[in-house]
Parts: sequence; C-alpha cells; structure tokens
Amino acid sequence: MNYLAHSFLTFTDGQIVGQFLEDFIRNRDRFSFPKDIRDGITMHRAIDTFTDAHPAIHEAKKVFAPLVRLYAGAFVDVSMDYFVANDMKLHSLQGWKNHSLKVYRVLNQHQEYLPENFRRMLEKMEEGDWLYNYRYEKNIGYSMRNVLNKAKYLNADIPVHEVFLKNKNFLQECYDDFFPNLMEHAKGIHALLQMETD
Repeated sequence: MNYLAHSFLTFTDGQIVGQFLEDFIRNRDRFSFPKDIRDGITMHRAIDTFTDAHPAIHEAKKVFAPLVRLYAGAFVDVSMDYFVANDMKLHSLQGWKNHSLKVYRVLNQHQEYLPENFRRMLEKMEEGDWLYNYRYEKNIGYSMRNVLNKAKYLNADIPVHEVFLKNKNFLQECYDDFFPNLMEHAKGIHALLQMETD
C-alpha cells in the first residue's frame, strides 16, 4: 500500500506517525519510539504482509509485471491509492480533504520523531496535498513516474501510467475484492496491539 492507504488504516495519531516512519527508519530504531508510534510501525508491516499475500493483489500485479517485472507491486501500491482516494464509501470528498489535513497536522506535531529526509518529503507532500490529490489520474501518473525515476533497472519511459489507465476497470475490481479484507485485518491488528502493554 502507498501513503494514503497507510494513513487511512490507523486508529490513533501515533499510528499515523509510525505508519509513515516505517519506510524511513532502520529496523533496530523502532524500539526508540513511544508505544503508539511503534504500533503504527507494526501496523504498517502487517498491512504490507497481508497485501503481498492477497489473491487480488497477485492478479493486479499481472497488469504491470510484463513491463516492470519485480517492481509490479510498487505500481499496484500507487494504483490502490487512487481507488482509496475515490472510494466514497470510506469518505466524502470533504472527508478525504479533512483526513489529508489531519495527517499533515499530526506529522508536523511530531517533528521530533521524523528523520530529516522525511521532513523534506513531508514539506513537499503538504505543499502539493499529495494525499487528497491521489484522486486524480494525472497525479497517479506523477507518482508512477517518480517510482520509475527511483528504480535502478527501469527505463523512465516505460508507459506504466498508460497501462494503469487501460486496465483501470480491472484494477478497480481487484481493489474492491481486496480493500474490505485489508480493513478488517487492520482492525484485528489494532485490537491485538491494544492488548499489549508498553
């Protein structure tokens, strides 16, 4: 899952911070954070593990695999954020806007825990309102181009966005089969984390 989905699948402010931190810290560093933030790190990992094993995600990866091979999962993650952002069963448009603003606010309130490279990204994220703007096809295109630019063994001209647009209906079906299961899984993980003591 990508940024919006991870931020949505949280139950506390600390979990929001932890969900974002997971991709920016070393494994051993997770023990230096308060429990609520550690719970977010744990939630992020549980979400990724569940996602990687889900049959609908395996089907979605087949859309991108011929072009990008092992990077297919990264493009599925970006694609799923588009469908999350347009899922009116989860939030109204204003609800998604409010969610995005809350995430930026929470992250800024926890600057003391954020590494410098994350702070720089957060500034750009907030300035461009990435979370809310994942609802637009052109912004998914920007995100996919960014993945291509960062990938060591992929040509930046691979038409992954065009493949996304061509297969959008099929990817929507994959999302519909997958995301309700993921939400239930996240609720279960949260319940387990609440039973643990610091």
